[in-house]
Amino acid sequence: MTAPLLVLGWGNPSRGDDALGPMLVDALAAYAGRTLPAGSVDFLSDYQLQIEHALDLVGRKRVLFVDAAVGLDSAFAVSAVQPQRERQITSHALSPEALLQVFVDLQRRPPPVCDVLAIRGRRWELGEQPDAQAEADLEQALARARGWLHDAVACGAHTEGVNA
Repeated sequence: MTAPLLVLGWGNPSRGDDALGPMLVDALAAYAGRTLPAGSVDFLSDYQLQIEHALDLVGRKRVLFVDAAVGLDSAFAVSAVQPQRERQITSHALSPEALLQVFVDLQRRPPPVCDVLAIRGRRWELGEQPDAQAEADLEQALARARGWLHDAVACGAHTEGVNA
């Protein structure tokens, strides 16, 4: 059975702060396993968004995309995301907007309500580990993601985005 909520994070665990998306997904999954009703949320991590992930959105009410981002002034940022065509869609490395457009093209209906949680990243070298600042930023983003989960579970069938 497909859970109504999905948390989908991506990044390369071998490239410094690029690991923050999968790290948040793992930590949030452990938290949800202790605090939320079984079957209310699914968790998925990958190296990058791909066309196939559009199928992971089928049957969802809400989705939280999680990734590390360059250029953030704060520990994290949350924003709503809408379908949008990219100039060229390949089979790898889609944006969340392009993935939602693939969903719309395949399913011929609007996508679930989706938000992006971007975590500040600064270091991307192969073999690096996230440093103390990245871990502190991750903890702040994790607190926000926990709030997203609880808000989404509490809203049940409602379809408004959770963007604060």
